[in-house]
Amino acid sequence: SLPILIRLFPTLLTKFVYLNFLAFPFFVDFRQPELLVNNTISLYLTTEPGVTVGIWHTVPGSRGAEAQGKDQRWYEEALADAHPVIIYLHGNGGTR
Repeated sequence: SLPILIRLFPTLLTKFVYLNFLAFPFFVDFRQPELLVNNTISLYLTTEPGVTVGIWHTVPGSRGAEAQGKDQRWYEEALADAHPVIIYLHGNGGTR
């Protein structure tokens, strides 16, 4: 009966394969990364009309003292300097 249910309800398969309805760790507000990770800010990029991607920008530990108490503008300017940027894609089943 499971193959028939999956055939009738493909969104059910998607939910169980990707588990995108789970937020782990539980009861954590991922919109405030500074509570979880030092020197981190939450930003949002509009990739195309109607699609917004949430990202975290974390500066390296060597710039940690400089980042203390800075606002979003400072983090955006830090992305534009000559330092390399590492993009980490966590996969399809997790959260930020």
